[in-house]
Amino acid sequence: MLTHERQITAPVDLCLPDGRLNPEAVGWTRRPLHRANLRGWGRTKRWEYWGVVTPAHVIGLVASSLDYAGVHGLYVLDRATGEETSKDVVVPLARGTAMPERSGEGTASARANGLAIDISQHPGGSTVRAAAPGVEVELEIPLPDGHESLGVVVPWGPRRFQCTVKDVGRPVRGRLRLGAAEHEIREQDSFAVLDHGRGRWPYSMVWNWAAGSAPGRAIQLGGKWTDGTGMTENAMFVDGRLHKIGEELAWHYDRADWLKPWRVTGARVEAVFTPFHEKISRTELGVVGSETHQCFGHFSGRAQADDGAWIDLDGLTGWAEEARQRW
Repeated sequence: MLTHERQITAPVDLCLPDGRLNPEAVGWTRRPLHRANLRGWGRTKRWEYWGVVTPAHVIGLVASSLDYAGVHGLYVLDRATGEETSKDVVVPLARGTAMPERSGEGTASARANGLAIDISQHPGGSTVRAAAPGVEVELEIPLPDGHESLGVVVPWGPRRFQCTVKDVGRPVRGRLRLGAAEHEIREQDSFAVLDHGRGRWPYSMVWNWAAGSAPGRAIQLGGKWTDGTGMTENAMFVDGRLHKIGEELAWHYDRADWLKPWRVTGARVEAVFTPFHEKISRTELGVVGSETHQCFGHFSGRAQADDGAWIDLDGLTGWAEEARQRW
C-alpha cells in the first residue's frame, strides 16, 4: 500500500501544550527537526540505540526510559566464533537515566548495576562510551557534511504516537576492549546505525526493523508497527542522500527458523536478508515484557532510487529483527 507522506523542513514540536500529538509534527524529515516535548507518565517511551558493525564484531548498546523502568544494555558479538558478551539491567522508574528532547543534541546517559552508557551529541557527530565488567567501548561517530537521516512521526491517535530517527551508515572509529584484548574500530571498514525513539505507545505492539550498510549505500526498512497509519519508515541512502520509500512493505520470514533468509518486498524494494547469527532478548516483568529476535547478516537484491534507478543491495551488512512488546 502506497502512503501519502508529508516532508517536514522546519523545526517543530512533537506535542501540543496539553501533551497530545501536534498534527503539524506528522511527517518525515531528512535531518532531526522534532523536539520531543513529551508530558505525563505511564505510556511514555524514550530510547537511544546504537548498533555498530565491524569486520570482527557487532556491537549494540541501548539506554532507555520506559517510565516504569529503565532498560539498558551493552552487547558484543564475536563474528568469527559466535561468542556473545552482554550486560543487561532493568532499573525501577528509570532512575539514573537522562534523555534529551532532540536527536543530535545534548547527552543521553544511563548508569546502574555496573553498566554505564554516555552518548554525547554535538553538531559534528556523537561520542559514545559504554562500560560493563569485562567490556568497554569508546566510539567517535562523525556526521559528514550533507549526510541525511530518516525522521518519521507515526500517529496511532492524538494520545499515542512515536517519533523515530533512523540514521544508517554513519562512519565510526574507536576501540573495543573485551577482557584483556583491545580491538581497533576503523572508519574505512565499520559503520554505525542510530535508532532514536520518543513517544507514547499502546500497551502491545509488534515491529520489524532492518538496516544494512556498505560504502556509499545503506537501507532502512520497517514494518507492522506503522501499518495503517499513513506513515512508513522505509528509505534507501546513496552517498548519504535519503531516498524515501513511501509504501508499506511485505515481510516474509520463518518464525520457526529465524536463520532462514528473510524477504522484504514492495514496488521499490526487492530485498533478501541472509542471517549468520541470531540474538534473542527477553524481558519479563509481570504484565509487561518483551521478546526480540535480532538476526545479523547480509543483504542482497535491489531497491529503487527517487530517479527510478535500481540500486544493488549486495554486500550490505546489518540486521533484521522482530520485536514483540507488552509495555
